[in-house]
Formats: sequence, C-alpha cells, structure tokens
Amino acid sequence: MTDVSPSSTHQAFTLTIDWLAFTLPEASAHDVMRVVGGEWTKGKAGFRGYPVSWILADSSRGVGLLGTGSPRRLREVHVDLSAGIVSSWELSKVQTILQWVFHQHGHVTRLDCALDDRQPLVPLAVITAAAEAGQCITRADRAQVIRSFSLHKGTTSGETIYLGSPQSQTLLRVYDKRLERLAKNHPDSDAYGIRWELEFKQDRANLCAKLLMNLQEPDWKESVVGLLRSYVDFRDTTREAEEEDRARALRLPWYASLTDGFTAARLTRTQEEPDEDKVKGWITRSVAPLLAALCALPNGQAWVEGAIVEGANRWKDRHRQLVRQGTRKRKTPSS
Repeated sequence: MTDVSPSSTHQAFTLTIDWLAFTLPEASAHDVMRVVGGEWTKGKAGFRGYPVSWILADSSRGVGLLGTGSPRRLREVHVDLSAGIVSSWELSKVQTILQWVFHQHGHVTRLDCALDDRQPLVPLAVITAAAEAGQCITRADRAQVIRSFSLHKGTTSGETIYLGSPQSQTLLRVYDKRLERLAKNHPDSDAYGIRWELEFKQDRANLCAKLLMNLQEPDWKESVVGLLRSYVDFRDTTREAEEEDRARALRLPWYASLTDGFTAARLTRTQEEPDEDKVKGWITRSVAPLLAALCALPNGQAWVEGAIVEGANRWKDRHRQLVRQGTRKRKTPSS
C-alpha cells in the first residue's frame, strides 16, 4: 500500500495546458498569428485539408500549425498548438486566447490538461496494478498499458496507461514524465514525476475551454482535478463485484489522498440564449448555398417558401425566444 499524507496533497499537482486546437469560422490568418504570437513562416504544403498553411516552429519547444483557404470556407482558420508551445505559456495567456476564440464565434477542438504529481506521491506501478486488478471505476470502456525501452541501452524510457479510446472525446494518459524527459536528455527531467493528462476533443474540449475561460487562475487546477475525479476513480473492489457495490466501495487511500479536498466536476452543456447574428452567420455560411441551389431548380423557390411556412408550425421554445429577442432589440431606442 502507498501511504500519502493528506496534508501534502493540495500541493501535489501542478497544472499546465499541454495542447490547444481551435477553428474559427470567419477570421484573418494574420489576426490569429498576432493574437497567438511568435514567429510564423509560410508552409510549403497544406494542413488538415486546408491548402494554405503557416508554421510556428521552435526547435527547443514544439510546433504550431495554422490552416486556411479552403475553397468551400475561404475565411475559416484552424490552428493546432502542440504541447511544447502551449505548456510554456502562463495560464493568463491561455485564458486570453480562449476568450478571443469564443468572441470570434470559434470552437475549441482539442484541449489537453496536464496534472503533474512531481514528487511523485503515487508511483506509476501502483496505478497500473490497481487498474489491472479491476479497482478502476471509469466511464471508459478500455484500458491499455504501453511500455517503451531503448534497444541499445536496455533501459526503460517510459510506460503509459491509457484509459479510454483515442476516438473518444475524453482520454486519460498517466505516465512517468521524468523518464520521458530523461530519455530525450532534458536537463530538467528530475523536476517531473507522474503526469495525469486529460485529453478533451470536439464538444468536450469546447465545454472544458468555456469552463476554464470564466474562472480565476487559482481555480483552474481545482476544476481540472475535479474533472479527473469525475472521469476516473480507484476503489477497494473487484472486477467481479456488482456495479452498485463497486461504486459504493471505499476509495483507495492513495487516490483519496492524492485528490483530497477536490470535488468531482462534470462538463455539462448549458442552453445558450439564441443569438440572431450567430443564426444569420450560420445560415450564410452553411445553408444559403443549398437554398440557392434549390431555388435554381424548377419550382424550387416555391418549395423553399413552403418549407419556411411549414417550419413555423414546428417552432420550439428556443425559436420563439429568438423572435422575442429580435423584437425587443428593435423596440429598444438607441442611446
């Protein structure tokens, strides 16, 4: 059993944002590069299906990539900022960029949150043994352990536990960050320990970004540890136990101590107030070309008009709220 002192656990984790990717429906590549900062150079090839690319490269840290110029979405910009780039930023810079992305009606498509147990308080072998013994309670339906080693030296260069599927919107990686950096000859490798890294993609990434964007910096770590506790738990149980009994079993002391004082948190979608400008923008970008094509067909315009009339009979609360919002806006006298 691993003994962890509860008094030391609040300082156990340090938080860094380790990857950030986002898409902007209407933006200038140069505006994005200005907000992100750094020295960008024009790429020689496309990126993620975009014919035009820009590269933010730092050989000592990582790479950022920007793609734009899609024939179907000329003003759309997609950005991938790798671990080496983002992890060197202060959280305040990450927050500023997230706020700017959402102000531009953008969508965060990937966000990695890394919690480093630098001492470390819990060895990786203890975590692996608990997972293999069926003591891991999680929404993930699969786990994988990958070990790497040097063929020339015969030394272990790393081991990683994956909880979740690479195709899912949430994936947890737990690995020895010190060993990883030691294998790459980083001089600061002794400053690292066991890393618990949550990778959020698509809607989960967007929800996590919105959660963090509105918090004060000191609350970021509390929220991310809360998300970790919500995604994975370690309890004194067996794989064969009934699901209800597994959930009620006592939490393993080392995990209880490691996450002591943090409350489980979930990413939930809130119903946003409908916005007239956003709806018009979406129709212009995504629907208008199809409507124009239909109207070009024989009797197409009549069909579109009929569909609009029929659609009014299927309004829901959010549609009525959009109408009320637009009506109030036009009745409000300008100052």
